[in-house]
Amino acid sequence: MLKLTFTTVCLCIAISLFAQVPPTSADQRLKGLEKKSALIAQSVINQIPFRNVGPSIMSGRVVDLAVNPKNPTQFYVAYATGGLWYTQNNGQSFTPVFDSMQVITIGAIAVDWTSGTIWVGTGEVNSSRSSYAGLGVYKSYNRGKTWQYMGLPESHHIGKIVLHPTNKNIAWVAVLGHLYSPNIERGVYKTTDGGKTWKQTLFVNENTGVVDLDIQSKNPSVLYAAAWYRTRTAANFEESGASSGIYKSTDGGNSWKLITNEGAGFPVGKGVGRIGLATAHQHSNWVYAVVDNNFHLPDTAKKMTDTSKYTLTDFKDLSKEAFLALDNKKLNTFLRLRRNGIPEKYTAEIIKEKVKANELKPTCIWDYLMDANTALFTTPIIGCEVYRSEDAGKTWKKMNDKQLKLYNTYGYYFGKIFASAANDDKLVITGFDVELSEDGGKTFKPINNVLTHADHHIAWINPADDQHMIIGNDGGCNITYDDGAHWFKANTPSVGQFYSVTYDMATPYNVYGGLQDNGSWFGPSNHKENPGWMASGSYAFKPINGGDGMQVQVDWSDNTTVYSGFQFGNYMRSNKNRRASVDEPDADAVPGESESSIKLVTAANAKEDSTIYIHPRGDLGEAPLRFNWQTPILLSRHNQDILYYGSNKFQRSLHRGEDLETLSNDLTTNPPQGNVPFGTLTTISESPLRFGLLYAGADDGSLHVSFDDGYTWQSIQDGLPKGLYVSRVTASAFKESRVYVSLNGYRNDDFKPYLFVSDDYGKTWKSIGADLPYESINVIKEDNKLKNVIYVGTDGGLYVSADNGITFMGWDNGLPFSIPIHDIAIQPIANEIILGTHGRSIYIAPLNEVQTKLKK
Repeated sequence: MLKLTFTTVCLCIAISLFAQVPPTSADQRLKGLEKKSALIAQSVINQIPFRNVGPSIMSGRVVDLAVNPKNPTQFYVAYATGGLWYTQNNGQSFTPVFDSMQVITIGAIAVDWTSGTIWVGTGEVNSSRSSYAGLGVYKSYNRGKTWQYMGLPESHHIGKIVLHPTNKNIAWVAVLGHLYSPNIERGVYKTTDGGKTWKQTLFVNENTGVVDLDIQSKNPSVLYAAAWYRTRTAANFEESGASSGIYKSTDGGNSWKLITNEGAGFPVGKGVGRIGLATAHQHSNWVYAVVDNNFHLPDTAKKMTDTSKYTLTDFKDLSKEAFLALDNKKLNTFLRLRRNGIPEKYTAEIIKEKVKANELKPTCIWDYLMDANTALFTTPIIGCEVYRSEDAGKTWKKMNDKQLKLYNTYGYYFGKIFASAANDDKLVITGFDVELSEDGGKTFKPINNVLTHADHHIAWINPADDQHMIIGNDGGCNITYDDGAHWFKANTPSVGQFYSVTYDMATPYNVYGGLQDNGSWFGPSNHKENPGWMASGSYAFKPINGGDGMQVQVDWSDNTTVYSGFQFGNYMRSNKNRRASVDEPDADAVPGESESSIKLVTAANAKEDSTIYIHPRGDLGEAPLRFNWQTPILLSRHNQDILYYGSNKFQRSLHRGEDLETLSNDLTTNPPQGNVPFGTLTTISESPLRFGLLYAGADDGSLHVSFDDGYTWQSIQDGLPKGLYVSRVTASAFKESRVYVSLNGYRNDDFKPYLFVSDDYGKTWKSIGADLPYESINVIKEDNKLKNVIYVGTDGGLYVSADNGITFMGWDNGLPFSIPIHDIAIQPIANEIILGTHGRSIYIAPLNEVQTKLKK
């Protein structure tokens, strides 16, 4: 999207300072893989296997498909963080074929079905918060049995691989480049020797990569490339830029020419976002493009909005006189929208009196409700548009007659178009829905249904029967044979993307966790995946809430009271066995634009089985609170009626989530804001040995300790690297003054492992983990019995130290060689370690044998 007006020079300075940490070089990452292999080889515990307990039912984000056109029951599915899987029975079962490779995150695949050669481009291009950097291109000559590394390590994120139709040695790769830092290794790369060497044939600039490629089916000398300008930092995301556009080559990708110039009919300028391409099959000069148009809607569009009610934008930049002239009835209607969260004590009349007396600013409602996330969803952009050229890219015509509401201001996450090989007027575009056009893009209709997940990234249309399609989305893979009238799931792989994991004290105990775009779930720790559940109709894992599932906490006194929720701090307390029949707040809802019917229960009328919404708000006139994507919550184990909560301030409830109080001032540096929430708490830890001893870390590197249950806080970040994301702070269960902290440079493309320990409550810090590979650290966990044993989860795997971090060993028995581990828990009664992975669901292993070996 275009930079927002409040993205000031101060913000640019703050981003510049934050980005001074240099990105990790390809050489450092590749040497880190050698170190990782050595840590696994020397491990004394690696013969102890993990078992995967699922769940698989919600699947994970699919980014690409490769289907055998002569036998569509054979196809490969590429997951963003779950690896590459193969089926030969139309998705009834799958086999992983990429698990031994150094990186499991995938952006694009291509298959030569005649020879069985597979090409994999690692690192997805959807540019989300969990789009992990790849290491380049891999190739298999034997259908995935063995692999060869083919280079391009600085590519990080690959959008498309195109194979020459007749020359097996020629291929082209669309490289988007680094996510959080500029780099010159972007553009189009071509190989003429099967990937042994590469030539960069298209380069635009260090912030503009190539996100899509397509080749003319009847003339492989003609290719089209979609260049996309996008930058991302911890605080701001630019989704579009003037250097975005479509390039064409007529000499087999050796040279390129920009064809979307001024006057060609295609959007040009700073508002041009992600572009997807599809060449037609019957008309060789036809080319389709879908574009995320970030230019603002014309003023005429604003005049067409409903004038019978106020929306949030009506309160922007109001003068005192203009605010006092607002219609009281419409203002009161707006104030009572539950989603707004404006304190109930305020009415139109009360606010006007305070504005009149200069006790509140006339912009107080805008200031209270507008934050970075709201800004992202309320910017009035044009959005998705479909264009067609009928003269091989010389001129373009917008095809859609009406505005396509396929996505709001997050078109960067989708942006693909597909054309039928049998009918050049039949198109599929992907976004929140998957939509079909049969008139060349003039009109579209959604073809997804209740069996398909939202957020679609890829579609394959059978060239022999274009009613047969396979699609991939944030919930896995779906297949239709009748243009979407009916769908079935092909979701047997256990590829859930867990952000968090925890447990209860039942027998057998249950595991809980939140997943990317798949809500929060719980299920038995002894679960074994088995398709027999489809006969009984009851899957062992059960959902708790929707949206993007975040942190989960369980009250061990009853093992049924659960605290869970979705992104940006929207939490609930509920009974997992008797979920209240209420509508949860829409994860994508915009304050001031929609209303939720969730019941906000106060202490006076709460019942044991009531579902209550937990989301703190300040008072009108105060600076709004800020919330991290993964807002931290923590249930005190000293007193399980106490819930801790972290916005940019520290909140506490003494009554099971009710009456949440803000106890601290801002515990961050209060940095200037862009369009991504920044300056937020990320992690809270409570000492198992001392009630009231708390730690809190933030995304800007701030770290604090409290000795009085959150009433007062002291900064303890001196001696630590500045400006890095505090991914985890962990108070020791063996020594009161000991605390561990991990810092994460992912948002700088810095993958160095930052791990520290303090034995004096954070006054001084000692760096540990010197032998860990270059993989960003997400979590550190102490063993439950051995005081010097710690477990570290990174974006690449699990590591164990028996000497309190001086040296480490790898532990990957039963795991892929590389898998992001976001969370670790240890269930003390069963004495088992639980891994919440971002791409392979949940793994569990026994600790008795581990502890016996580590004692030696």
